[in-house]
Amino acid sequence: MPQLLTLSRAARLIGIRRGALQSKIRSGELAAFEGMVSARDLLRAYPGVKLEDNAILERMDRIKDAAFARRVRERLLPSSEVLVARLTEMSRERAQIQARLEYYRGIVEQLQSKAREFGEAASPQAAAELLAWLKHGLEPGPQGDEPQPLLVHDSFLRIMTAHVQIKPSGHEFFVDGNDSLLEAALRAGLSLDYGCSIGSCGKCKARVLSGQVQRTRHSDYALTAAENNAGVVLMCCNTAVADLEIEAREAHGAGDMPLQSIEARVKSVSPVAGDIRLLHLQTPRGNRLRFLAGQSVSLALADGPAASYPVASCPCDDRNLQFHIRRRAGDSFAERVFDGLKSADTVRVEGPRGKFVLNEESDRPLVFIACETGFAPVKSLLEHAMALDVAETLDLCWIASGKDGHYLDNLCRSWSDALDNFRYLALTADGALSDEAVMQDALRQVLQEHPRLGDCDVYVAGPGALASAAEYLLLERGLPREQLFVETAAF
Repeated sequence: MPQLLTLSRAARLIGIRRGALQSKIRSGELAAFEGMVSARDLLRAYPGVKLEDNAILERMDRIKDAAFARRVRERLLPSSEVLVARLTEMSRERAQIQARLEYYRGIVEQLQSKAREFGEAASPQAAAELLAWLKHGLEPGPQGDEPQPLLVHDSFLRIMTAHVQIKPSGHEFFVDGNDSLLEAALRAGLSLDYGCSIGSCGKCKARVLSGQVQRTRHSDYALTAAENNAGVVLMCCNTAVADLEIEAREAHGAGDMPLQSIEARVKSVSPVAGDIRLLHLQTPRGNRLRFLAGQSVSLALADGPAASYPVASCPCDDRNLQFHIRRRAGDSFAERVFDGLKSADTVRVEGPRGKFVLNEESDRPLVFIACETGFAPVKSLLEHAMALDVAETLDLCWIASGKDGHYLDNLCRSWSDALDNFRYLALTADGALSDEAVMQDALRQVLQEHPRLGDCDVYVAGPGALASAAEYLLLERGLPREQLFVETAAF
């Protein structure tokens, strides 16, 4: 019986993207069995892979911390209690396997004895042949017959992380370090149902179907006796000890996102270009914004000025919200951001709204076209797609005017350095972006990179006229309507 691995575990073991494995399966280079691959076929498909114990963690943290520009988290190692629990669980499994092997050894010895008895009474030659066959079958195989290095590496991975699968969706994620189930799922880009995230509201209930969890945080919310008996836990207050299967509610679209109203505080206002500020808001720990990448919210100040902006950050960091604010004549909210907003000021956040969200059911390559500050929702979508790690390729074309138009150019280039499936094209228009000719030129370069654009999902965001021009031109070139997503709000 071959050792089978889920695609998520297989990708993490050899340090590649899950999308790359899916690509090899589609091309026939790698066999799959009900969504799983064998360890032997995996090494055959990647013969040059180096199984170094720290390669997985280094790659994971480089992408999550450097490419996503997040603060470095002190979470490389699980807590001592979780480590002890995982080692205890693995020791228990080893003892069970050892007991089973001893049981099978006893059966084989009895079979040898019976074969000898029957053979001596009937046919000594047949008995000798049967005993020789048994002896040959029980001898260890040749060195290297089984992919031992991969299985040893899998054991290391199980100590450092726990693999979790959600039912009924089949979505998977890994729990690293001291993360709770909820934190790990959000970082993996999954849209689970939750509220306070500190054990007070009970919205993040999940039922443990198999595996073991350990409480990591006190909860003020009391589960009923029936829920406790059914294996229900709060995901924000528990972590996975070993591989886990849970039943939990997930959002499947913008319609599943509840409308929320949150008092957030200004963390910082940073200049990223002459006429653009990066507004960083932080929500209370117990009242975070639940939203889908690409959605927008309304921002309002206590004395009246309000405006709607797309969230420019990833839902995987739901407490820290970023917005790209462009200074425009007559925009009183933007004027306050530029001239009067200070750290610790309060901003009311209401939302989320909008249907410019990622089609997570698609496994097609993703192409993003951002015009000016239309980069804000595109950035959120890109970071979400990176967290999900299912797209075969990610391409970004950012069209902007002026020398500061690509105001986060270094961030995009860091993604190119960290991710082997990400490509970045920065196009600078002469003068203002105002006519179809600019979009024609941009799309011509995009089509050079993607001559089969009909095989991709395309996301376009920018000022109304340009986004509408892109929509018309893409449909004219044969892109199926269901593979095109456009955001034409004012940016």
